[in-house]
Amino acid sequence: MARRGRPTRDTICRRFEAGAEELRRLGGLPSPREATGIWDDIWHEEAHNSTAIEGNTLVLREVTALLDTGRAIGAKDLKDYLEVTGYGAAARWVYSQALSSTDWERSDLVTITEIRQVHAEAMGPVWEVAPDPVAGPQEGPGGFRRHDIHPFSGMTPPSWTDVPAQLDTWVHGVAELGRRVLRNELTAADLPLELAATHAAFERIHPFIDGNGRVGRLVLNLVLVRLGWPPAIIVKRQRDRYLDALNRADAGDSGPLAELIARAVLDNLERLVVPNIAGPARMVPLQSLAGPDISYGALRQAATRGRLEAELASDGMWRSSRRAVEEYLERRHQRRERS
Repeated sequence: MARRGRPTRDTICRRFEAGAEELRRLGGLPSPREATGIWDDIWHEEAHNSTAIEGNTLVLREVTALLDTGRAIGAKDLKDYLEVTGYGAAARWVYSQALSSTDWERSDLVTITEIRQVHAEAMGPVWEVAPDPVAGPQEGPGGFRRHDIHPFSGMTPPSWTDVPAQLDTWVHGVAELGRRVLRNELTAADLPLELAATHAAFERIHPFIDGNGRVGRLVLNLVLVRLGWPPAIIVKRQRDRYLDALNRADAGDSGPLAELIARAVLDNLERLVVPNIAGPARMVPLQSLAGPDISYGALRQAATRGRLEAELASDGMWRSSRRAVEEYLERRHQRRERS
């Protein structure tokens, strides 16, 4: 019998391996130019949730309008709009690196210059109106901190004088992670653990006076897209769980953070990427087939009752195809007309 409820961590690892195989079968991620709609949806969601984790008050509708049209709707603080504008610009650059594997394979997976660039892009607009009150002239967007930071949330950042050396070591560690992936020495199931440890290490270094959480998540996604995966979006309702997982990773237990990252990547893979690049007859996760015409709950009920052509996999996930859902909706419409 399939396990009901929340999938286990082992199940998530198996899904991550299956996701890697699915990406290989489909020829990898579509580029931002090939699938603008998919990447735009991810862009809106990430900019909204990643800034909301840090206290931004814009709702998704306001974020979408701001990023798509440049117009501010609502009556929020200017600071909130500029945070989203900066984050959106930085995320756009990160996404542009998808499928550019030939570039990083000749050098490091991520460079210190790129980390500075992401910070400058993400923090530049908001810094003009709300700079960090204790920041010195060299600690603005793109500049490393020149202050020591008190321990926070269980983490103890290094002295500011150690930041360049520690970040250099971190970059070399990420480069080695990339080489292990290229040499097939790291399985897809092991990758989330490595990514979790890498992300926690960046947050522990805390290289900037402000914006480390946002930049850390952007850099994590830069690693992911260069390795051929969709970005991870940690949603705002997971904030407390995410911070607790970071603390546990800092203490040596990367499992909870790895699970959170893996679930976030799989959500984008299953909900946005695979259904849009798969053919109409390809079996995909049932939740990715829900939409305005029918909810996931209704699809699951139809699958359970045998009214929708679908299959229940060993990981407890229902799968069906766009064609099967269209045929089911057509039959349902015909029944309603007759009645």
